[in-house]
Amino acid sequence: MSVLSRFLGRSDQPGIVVEPLRRRHVAGMMPIENASYPKPWSAAVFNSEIEMMRRGERCYVVAREGNDVVGYGGMMFAVDDAHVTNIAVARSHQRRGIATRLLAELAWAAIHHGSTALTLEVRLSNTGAQALYERFGFESAGIRTKYYENVEDAIVMWCHGIREQAYRTRLRELSPEAAR
Repeated sequence: MSVLSRFLGRSDQPGIVVEPLRRRHVAGMMPIENASYPKPWSAAVFNSEIEMMRRGERCYVVAREGNDVVGYGGMMFAVDDAHVTNIAVARSHQRRGIATRLLAELAWAAIHHGSTALTLEVRLSNTGAQALYERFGFESAGIRTKYYENVEDAIVMWCHGIREQAYRTRLRELSPEAAR
């Protein structure tokens, strides 16, 4: 986003609101989940994740345009690390910066939770997601063989030093709308 756009209050994501996941969002997430994953999570799994959010064990956010859920992302907290569990955006809304915003929101939440690093797995074939994660400072740390559906390998990625000022600056540059 340019300085002028910020000054004028414009966003790269006009009409997009990002907020914590609530039960009312789950039905709207399911078409995205079903289109994004060969073995999608059920609504019951997401409702269970919401319960864990209430206990401070998880963080999930949704992106809405009006009343429509157009994306979501989540992570779980484990000791000093935050593990990104999923990020998905409706096909009709991809390439608009929504996944960047969702990941930035999760990164800020991890920082505020006291995590020192972020981690995730990504499909070997998902080069678009890998590029997104690399922009956030994630680096490949290994391969989980046949991790997905016992067929496709996953790249394990880590991003260390998320509590450092340089990382906060990076987040602000990647997604000014999510900046804290």
